[in-house]
Amino acid sequence: MGGPGCRCDLNFPDHWPDRWQHYGASSRGRRSLSRLHWDWYQRIGPGAELLGGLAGRTVAELGAGASHQAAYVAAELKAARVIAIDSSVAQHSRSRGFYEAVPGLDFVHDDAAMYLQDHPSSLDVAYSIFGALDFSDPQTLLPAAAVALRPGGTLVFSTLAHYRTGAPPEMECRPADIPTRMPDGSPGTMQRWVLESTVWTKLLDAHGFDLVDSDTVHDPGPDGGAPVATSLFRARRRGRYAL
Repeated sequence: MGGPGCRCDLNFPDHWPDRWQHYGASSRGRRSLSRLHWDWYQRIGPGAELLGGLAGRTVAELGAGASHQAAYVAAELKAARVIAIDSSVAQHSRSRGFYEAVPGLDFVHDDAAMYLQDHPSSLDVAYSIFGALDFSDPQTLLPAAAVALRPGGTLVFSTLAHYRTGAPPEMECRPADIPTRMPDGSPGTMQRWVLESTVWTKLLDAHGFDLVDSDTVHDPGPDGGAPVATSLFRARRRGRYAL
């Protein structure tokens, strides 16, 4: 897949199947957002104010999926540039199919940590909504984010406060294997980091960030949905506060 925003020399291993091929495949078109949501069910909690003023800023979503949120940030919050990064071929393709015409929105097919390392001091804001920080080792991704953010830049992310089964989060930085479907429809697994909030706080501090604030959004769940708590974090890249 060529064109702007596509890293065509990307060399993911041939044996690395795209576990996101089936995720979101039922979406038939754009999903209009009336606001930015951070919580699991996309219905309660704070909104775009967590990102701060974005006029003239360069913003990246880490693990953008189908780029519904990134499109909202570009179209409604008036950032100068929004970069939607995702390592999935399927999700990258969906993003471009839905939102390629949105001004200021660029699509990048790449591993988030690799892209961030390759673009030092290029971002004012980075965010993840159950995205790359859930599915990448934070001990790799957080230092890469510190490289890409300018001093004083902001990192905001939401993540599961507990496993969707209700099991408590991990008390150390380790992933769990969670069920998924492989491209051929067969059962498979992928790694997800579901960490206790103090673990996230220590990781942020160890990798160049000062925690600005954090919160937990508790949702009892819609009809038929299980209760899910979302952890929210906003941190500042150490250095001059620019936002």
